[in-house]
Amino acid sequence: MPFERIFTILSGLLLLVALVFLWRNNLSAAFVIATLGVVAWFLGYRTQLRAKIGAAEAPLEKDGEIDED
Repeated sequence: MPFERIFTILSGLLLLVALVFLWRNNLSAAFVIATLGVVAWFLGYRTQLRAKIGAAEAPLEKDGEIDED
C-alpha cells in the first residue's frame, strides 16, 4: 500500500528537519518536528499492520468461520 511508504518517507524527512533545527540550537522547534516525525512513523506502522491483519482475516471470512452477532 502506498500510504505506508509515504508515511515512512515523511517521517524520515521530518527527522532530518528536526536535526537541522537541533543543529541551529532551536530546541523547541526540533522537539515539535521530531514528534511529528515519530507520529508519521507510527501511522505508517499502523497502516502496515492493518493491511496484514486484513489479509489474514480474508480467508476466514471466505470460509464463513466468522460469526457476526
